[in-house]
Amino acid sequence: MVTLLVAVGVLLVVMIGEILQQLRVRRVAHLVFGPGGAPSSLARVSPFLRILAAGGLAWGLMTLLYVEPKIHKGEDVSPEEWRHLLLVHDVSPSMLLKDAGANGDQTRAARAKELVDSLFERVPIGKFKITVIATYNGAKTVVEDTVDLEVVRHILSEVDMRFAFKAGATKLFDGIAEAARIAKPWRVGSALLVIVSDGDTVPSTGMPTLPPSIGGTMVIGVGDHLSGKFIAGHQSRQDESTLRQVAIRLGGEFHNGNKRHVPSDVLSAAASDARKPLIEQLTLREYALLAILVSSCVLAMLPMLLHWFGTRWRPGIALAQQAA
Repeated sequence: MVTLLVAVGVLLVVMIGEILQQLRVRRVAHLVFGPGGAPSSLARVSPFLRILAAGGLAWGLMTLLYVEPKIHKGEDVSPEEWRHLLLVHDVSPSMLLKDAGANGDQTRAARAKELVDSLFERVPIGKFKITVIATYNGAKTVVEDTVDLEVVRHILSEVDMRFAFKAGATKLFDGIAEAARIAKPWRVGSALLVIVSDGDTVPSTGMPTLPPSIGGTMVIGVGDHLSGKFIAGHQSRQDESTLRQVAIRLGGEFHNGNKRHVPSDVLSAAASDARKPLIEQLTLREYALLAILVSSCVLAMLPMLLHWFGTRWRPGIALAQQAA
């Protein structure tokens, strides 16, 4: 209420000043605007622009004076701002084959860790709680809603989780189903699902349905998609076409990460907060800053614009040309 009263008071004071100024200008209109005495369109609207800009500036400054200050601390995230990252990680024996990386000298698991590390560096990971789901012949939740990145890195690099499962075919959809179960109670659009796999033995049917809480999905493939390696009686390579179909059916993005990291634009599209448009995320503080910026620019630029475009009359030019 105080901010509105101050803004209205400034509006009234500036309005009175503009009225008095217009009365003075009217007396010398022929000297200012030429023989016709008619101001340009910019000169006609400039009093209203000054009144509105002065009121907006006063409102913005008073709002910043009374609004709660915003403190930027990574560990001080409000409950409604937390997001979730669900990492479905393929831990089948085929992930230990060495045919990944730019030179083909990395295991698929090591390449997967590099890609996940790159993801952590390029998303606002301080606002994410991370859940890791290992999938092989079934699915197991390894850690849920942790904010400790070192725990996740240790799981991906030092823990051989394939021994927690019985030997058998990889059931990637079990990991997706487990992720959907965990994410079901979360708020709409607050989770990012990342699936890292070589796509070996992925079934063609049985795709789980994702809950509304998962707002973005990314499927990342590792391993050579051309030649591959021999394991368990079959030729294992990254099944790029199958993984791409999985991403499409989940409404997400696919990236072959065997040699290249995930492009920033693809990562940004998948990790963006889908809860509400940007304009709806602005608070009173942002609106006050915007009002101060616009109002200050108008008040600063208006005198210069009036100097150049306040009137179309240029004294002496037309008469000099006629005399010549």
